[in-house]
Amino acid sequence: MQFGSVDYAVLFTYLILTTILGIRLGRGSSSSTQDYFFASHTLPWWALSLSIVATETSTLTFIGIPAFSYSGNLSFFQIALGYVLGKIAVSFILIPAYFRNDIKSAYEILKSRFGTKIRNFTAGLFQLNRILADGVRLFATALVLSVVTQISDFWTVVIIGSITIIYTFYGGIKAVVWNDVLQLIVYLIGATIAFYFLLIRVPGGWQNISYLAEHTNKLRITEFSFSIENPYSFVAAIVGGAFLTFATHGTDQMMVQRYLSCSSQSKAQKGLLLSGLIVTLQFSLFLIIGTLLYSFYQHYPNHNLPSDSQRIFPFFIVEEMPQGISGLMIASVFAAAMSTLSSSLNSLASSTLNDFYLPYRSSRTSGKNNVLLSKVFTVIWGIFLIGVSLLARNWGSVLEVGLSITSVVMGAVLGAFLIGQWTRVKSELAVLTAMISGLVVVLLVICNRTYDWKLFPSIGWTWYILIGATTTIVVGITIDKIRDYSNAKI
Repeated sequence: MQFGSVDYAVLFTYLILTTILGIRLGRGSSSSTQDYFFASHTLPWWALSLSIVATETSTLTFIGIPAFSYSGNLSFFQIALGYVLGKIAVSFILIPAYFRNDIKSAYEILKSRFGTKIRNFTAGLFQLNRILADGVRLFATALVLSVVTQISDFWTVVIIGSITIIYTFYGGIKAVVWNDVLQLIVYLIGATIAFYFLLIRVPGGWQNISYLAEHTNKLRITEFSFSIENPYSFVAAIVGGAFLTFATHGTDQMMVQRYLSCSSQSKAQKGLLLSGLIVTLQFSLFLIIGTLLYSFYQHYPNHNLPSDSQRIFPFFIVEEMPQGISGLMIASVFAAAMSTLSSSLNSLASSTLNDFYLPYRSSRTSGKNNVLLSKVFTVIWGIFLIGVSLLARNWGSVLEVGLSITSVVMGAVLGAFLIGQWTRVKSELAVLTAMISGLVVVLLVICNRTYDWKLFPSIGWTWYILIGATTTIVVGITIDKIRDYSNAKI
């Protein structure tokens, strides 16, 4: 079976409707940046929750998680449990700080605490992280489409990127969030349909599937044999998942912007906590799909089966599912990609305007001029994002590459936020030096593992954010203490 005309019709109809919806939702959002970036603080908490889930579970989830359980087991679920702990920490430690201050960027808190250089440095790191990690996510979508259609990954990247730029350009955060809600529903429906088709196609149903999976150790969820090299041991996964979410959902402008779009702190907290439950259920669904795929191809071997496990799920969609349903499933992949990319573009434009442009304006510009400028920033970042995704073809496993990029940057950023929250450190130089130290240490850890330098034991990626944050905090406090001691001696 091939991706036929009916499938193409379903796919392109979805893309057209998404674009139209984004443009229509954007009506009236050009009057001020408050509306364009924060929906005038009228975002419902449940929409916030669904938007967070749609944003954090991109194409990496759609193809990466089934690939993980297809070739391994269910141990990635431990990281999802860590995500829940991280969201609880963000809800009660960092969200209150954002609502105590009248801010437009997460990094304004660091400016008021330490100074302009720290704000600019952390905002710059945020932008670097978003453009690299989301470039990988965009390429992951092209990877799926290269299996499904004859469209090259180059044109797939350009098409998805362009459509996302258009509706983000016109609609701002309103278009982003409400399209996120729609896209989450679409790709959960697609995943549920795939689950059902797999379940009914395997002889003997779940009883046979579970028997085969159990005897091949594919139902294993926890790995208690601790190894610092294994990122999926229980401690590493729980701690790593918690700190990853603490950093990405607590200090990333893409998420903070959503909290500030709600009318109150309690609604933002409620939306974030609910997203923890939803994403746990979602991870469970995609992990089980990977296990079902393994059972299916044990019963129905296919000599054309891709050797790359990341291509298995899209291969099944095209080869085994009815026409029309295949189109809906691939639309689900597009939905997963665009939900993350649109959020990224809007938050990058917001950070550029509020962290790097407005603070250096000698005279205030009108709201409409700022919105127009924000739209220009959206287009520029969209072009950059497309460019990075085209460079990501040879970076390895899209799931681990995407998470590792985030882990490099966000540890140092989280460390700076925690220094501001929990210590009396005031020196801008101390914090800046500490953040650079955190970045260097994590990069050293990654290079040691990647290139087998053997400087010290290899360390799994789930530890990177904890290492980066801890290094930043320890170095910052130490330098500040030395500075205070030197001043006292003088």
